Amino acid sequence: MSPAKQETAMTDLPLTASSSLPGRLPLVGFIARDIERDINMVFYLLVIFVTCVVLAVMKWGIMALALTAVGFVPVMFCILIAITLG
Repeated sequence: MSPAKQETAMTDLPLTASSSLPGRLPLVGFIARDIERDINMVFYLLVIFVTCVVLAVMKWGIMALALTAVGFVPVMFCILIAITLG
């Protein structure tokens, strides 16, 4: 095989202009594509997340709630930066 054929054979999926960056990410791509198709998916994911947090607090106590808050620190930083930039 020539080198040009090897380079083109690496990409099986064409990147279109309609595919967004989160839709192409491996870990969150399927969630982003589902949200693009049905906006109600956000509410389903929110209910699942709150249920998991409640079950974790019931199992491990206030420490699970504290670790959830620590996990949201980068998210809040991004939100504050987005608000500041306008």
